[in-house]
Amino acid sequence: MNNFVAAIDCGTNSTRLLIGDGATTAERHMQITRLGEGVDATGILSEEAISRVGKTLREYREIIDSYQVKKVRMTATSAARDASNANDFFDLAEEIIGVRPELLSGIEEGTLSFMGATKDLDLENGPFLVVDIGGGSTEFILGDQEVQGVISCDIGCVRLTEQWFEHDPPLPEELTSCLSIVEGHLDDVKREIPQAMNAMTFVGLAGTVSCTAAVEQGLQEYDREKIHHFRLTKEAVEDVFRTLATETKTERLDNPGMEEERSEVIVGGLCVLVKIMRSFGFKECLVSEADILDGLVASIISQGQQ
Repeated sequence: MNNFVAAIDCGTNSTRLLIGDGATTAERHMQITRLGEGVDATGILSEEAISRVGKTLREYREIIDSYQVKKVRMTATSAARDASNANDFFDLAEEIIGVRPELLSGIEEGTLSFMGATKDLDLENGPFLVVDIGGGSTEFILGDQEVQGVISCDIGCVRLTEQWFEHDPPLPEELTSCLSIVEGHLDDVKREIPQAMNAMTFVGLAGTVSCTAAVEQGLQEYDREKIHHFRLTKEAVEDVFRTLATETKTERLDNPGMEEERSEVIVGGLCVLVKIMRSFGFKECLVSEADILDGLVASIISQGQQ
């Protein structure tokens, strides 16, 4: 009899599943589902987007049942926070999985991401600035053993792409506008968490960061062992940004490591990553494939032990 629990994160760009017991990972899956497609303009989740996520959740339910998992925690983040019809999606998700998604605030999302990303890091390398670049929002969390400051900003790879890029590749003025918007949000981070400027280690989470690491290494296929805790230098990030920002979607796919589903929004996400490294003076980014899902699993296990 195993003690596996399941965590599902319904994000703006992807829907992900982790089954494990805190020490062992049995399953980890990710599907690009674009729940947040068009939300920034319409204020609602489209029927097509809800249907896409529903299809993925049905696949995940089969995997969960195959492990006879007893405890599941499912969360929703930026896209659901912005949508007036989020309950339509929650009803469907609950019908499929059996638990209702929890609508996390940006602060809750960041805290769980920090918990997952830092659980295996050496505290001597702290304080850590953990940055989760999502589809609709980006969370900045500073801490070492405990979280010392969290801020969630409405910048993400999907949101920035939809707001600022009308051409493929983006025009120079579109890139400039996007980078300027990101800089304004980073000013908010510095004001709210001034200690973030002195973080010893910058830890980057989510698809933009891991995809950049894959492209930098020229990986023909996803390899978690080669991406998790890979150190992305500032020079490498700048180089990948220059390359992908001047290519069309089709041309980006010629770069080994580039995922087809992410090729449309990667430049928007890179605007966040490259601007953080420029503005905060970080020479490198520690890539983490442990994130909010790992934090969710840890939270389920800790609740069960209380």
